[in-house]
Amino acid sequence: MSRFGLTYLFFMFLCFGLNTIEAQTYNTGYSKDSLQIKVYTEIDYVNREAKDIRLLKVFCDYCTDAQISKIGYGALRRAHAERYDPKNVLENGTKKLAIIIRISKEDFKEIKNDSI
Repeated sequence: MSRFGLTYLFFMFLCFGLNTIEAQTYNTGYSKDSLQIKVYTEIDYVNREAKDIRLLKVFCDYCTDAQISKIGYGALRRAHAERYDPKNVLENGTKKLAIIIRISKEDFKEIKNDSI
């Protein structure tokens, strides 16, 4: 193999190695030490005013009733905070929101110990 071919091969492996290291450091954020739970809510609007906010479903197969209740309450608070965000407001009708809740595993375990 020529000197050019060896140099090219060396730089290919170097770039591949750097990309692998970068991908590993990217995944060390919240995803390794937290859970992600999806919650669906609805907001009813009449004349651009939010009249009602409802919790539709908490997607958590491994949660207890107490955990589902607290996660649902947190999602309702977030929906309430976002009710007048311009991208959510409707003239008249119902806006469905999908809310993603990220919670650390330690905090999730504490929900089990708390009573409602």
